[in-house]
Amino acid sequence: MRLSGVFAPICTPFDGSGNIQYDALQENLAKYRLAGLRGFVVSGSTGEAPFLSQDEKRKLFQSVSQVADGNVLIAGTATESVRETLDLIQDAAKLGYVAALVITPHYYRSQMLRPETQASFFRSVADSSPIPILLYNFPQMTGIDLPLDVVVQLSEHPNIIGIKDSSGDIDRIRKLTSTLPDTFDVLVGGSAIFHESLCLGAKGGILGMANVLPRSTRLIYERYQTGDVRGSHAFQQKIMEVSKVAPNYGIQGLKYAMDLKGFFGGPTRLPLLPLSTQQETDIELLFRDMDDNNLDTPIKNAT
Repeated sequence: MRLSGVFAPICTPFDGSGNIQYDALQENLAKYRLAGLRGFVVSGSTGEAPFLSQDEKRKLFQSVSQVADGNVLIAGTATESVRETLDLIQDAAKLGYVAALVITPHYYRSQMLRPETQASFFRSVADSSPIPILLYNFPQMTGIDLPLDVVVQLSEHPNIIGIKDSSGDIDRIRKLTSTLPDTFDVLVGGSAIFHESLCLGAKGGILGMANVLPRSTRLIYERYQTGDVRGSHAFQQKIMEVSKVAPNYGIQGLKYAMDLKGFFGGPTRLPLLPLSTQQETDIELLFRDMDDNNLDTPIKNAT
């Protein structure tokens, strides 16, 4: 299994009472498939996984699998224990998911900072997982930056096939791609550094911005793969401002931008609070000139 291209870590649509809107989810997926995304991560950070019950995660896995239609599916686990992680992975595997995105455990932080504890966690999951494992490094959320030497050790495990790095640190991406074997897939989690990461050897991206601008993010990758580096860079510049500013508004801002662009974003779950009227105005101005349609034509005079 090799992972490359652009994946959307899909948002979980809720109604005003906090119930999952499965119909809206499938409508979003139909539009993403038309946009040509490689696949989807279900129940990841962008999907508000910490606020989902294990049963809800399983229902999401099932709902997405029913309409995947050839897209590559990756299951987000976001659990702290080996046992619970494996329980979710086994259910996802039965539904056709090809890999599991496994985040660094972090609750008992003083112990989880120990490299041997992190390595043991991922090896224990990989040893028993029926599908390959993708490491997930997100230090802004977990407070733990998975050490490079641990990633190198884990890359030798036959059932650990890559890493999603959401640190936003381009120097770290450089170290990962230059140190790890080419058979170990490095996927970037930061839309603002996507093109630069591809230039350094990243194989693709799991990009929150793909929920709002799926074609633009996909074309950064496709233009680069066809040798049109200037075209790839032009699409990166197109989304640069929103990629840098939108994260300041959290998942609430991303979902509101989805609503503006014809997808179903909807509310977030508590304890995340709604945007203020001013924040909504800011998002409207930020995305006002962003057109993600009719982009599959050569860029003229790209610089």
